[in-house]
Amino acid sequence: MFRTRALARTLKPLGDRILVKRAPKELQTASGIYLPADKTKDPNEGEVVAAGPGERDVTGTLHATSLQSGDKVLLPEYGGSKVTIEDQELFLFRESDILGKFD
Repeated sequence: MFRTRALARTLKPLGDRILVKRAPKELQTASGIYLPADKTKDPNEGEVVAAGPGERDVTGTLHATSLQSGDKVLLPEYGGSKVTIEDQELFLFRESDILGKFD
């Protein structure tokens, strides 16, 4: 009999990929009206959880990513690969797919 044991899983992005946690959905408008959870769209903001080392060019030079863990970013409406780790939804994007960084 095999016993399964819960292991903490971590994911380190490779290349120029960025692991992002999307901001929570807005469930209430500014005027206080509550919205049904299934009718709200995914927010286009998120926080960088991890970033890959960067991309190498044809000469082998490493071009490091400009984002790091904790950065707040603007995401495209569509795209990214959904990854579920320990019941948490995260998304993998290429650095070039991310639209901007908030200061």
